[in-house]
Parts: sequence; C-alpha cells; structure tokens
Amino acid sequence: MTPHSSARSPQQTGSVDSLIEHAGLDADSFKSVFRNHPAGVAVITADAGDGPVGLTATSVFSVSAEPPLLVFSVSGQSSSAPTILAADTVVVHLLGSEQLDLATLCATSGIDRFADTSIWDRLITGEPYFPAAQSWIRGKVIERMDAGGSTVIAVHALQAGVSDEVDSAEPLVYHNRTWHRLGQHSRIDG
Repeated sequence: MTPHSSARSPQQTGSVDSLIEHAGLDADSFKSVFRNHPAGVAVITADAGDGPVGLTATSVFSVSAEPPLLVFSVSGQSSSAPTILAADTVVVHLLGSEQLDLATLCATSGIDRFADTSIWDRLITGEPYFPAAQSWIRGKVIERMDAGGSTVIAVHALQAGVSDEVDSAEPLVYHNRTWHRLGQHSRIDG
C-alpha cells in the first residue's frame, strides 16, 4: 500500500460517497500525480438544439471494439457541459499536432468557438465537426455516470472519418500542462 492510498477499495465501500467520506488525496496531490501522465488530445462537439459547442478533452479512450464503444468525461464547470450532457450524439475528434489550433480554440473559455464558419461544418446527420481533424468518430450517447464534479459519458461509435495522412501524422499529446507531439523522434525501441 502506498502512503496516500486508502485501506478500502470501491468494491469494499459500495459507493463513491463512501470513498469521499474517507478523504483520500487532496486535489493538488491528485493533479500532481496525473500531471506526469501523458494523454492524447481530443475535441468533443455536440449540438442539442441550441447551437454547437466544443471542448478539449484528454479523457477519451476506447473501451470495446465489439461493440465499438468509447468514453470521455466532461467537467460540470465547462460551459459546454449542459449541451454535451443533453445531446443524443457527439463527435469525438482525435487530434494530430497539426490541429493544435483546434485544441486551443476549444480549450479557451469565454469565446464563440464556432464564430469562424470556415473551420467547421455539419455532418449530414446534423452534428458539428471540424473537417481538419486527423480523425473523428460520430457516436450515440448510451450512458452517463456522475463522477465527482464530472460526468463520464459512454458512446457507441456509429461513423468515422480518417484523414489520408493519419498514418504519417504526429498525435497531439498533453503532458505536464504542455502540448507535445509524438513521432519518430520520441520512439523508443525495446
């Protein structure tokens, strides 16, 4: 057991409320641990009927190939959260380093992320998306789970678009509060 771990697991306590009762790590310690854990960068877009929204996320990951499922989380503090939580479908854009502008656009609060109509469009099914993304997945929201101040959203993938350059693209990664790119320069042969 590590110095900061709890003696009880979630299975033993039975609920998230039980874990909160036992304090655990403070927010700053928890953030410092994850600060050194790199994550791929994605942009999530949706429109629940009141106009398009977008947010930058590093919490996207695949869960299952059959059926094709992915999850991500959205903070309750995000201005995009109400729309994303109300939407039946979303578009998850997986970004390459060439799309840093999209990542910063959707990570910036207090602006109209869709003001520049030349950088986004709508799929035939109506969802807003950024065609410049190296790849994207349109999916149906199948589950929402409250988790602290965030909501974990499970998505069933329905459609995907992949750039012709995706095999040579350098993925965009967020690590220690900074954007990075992965490529041959960062490869470790083992």
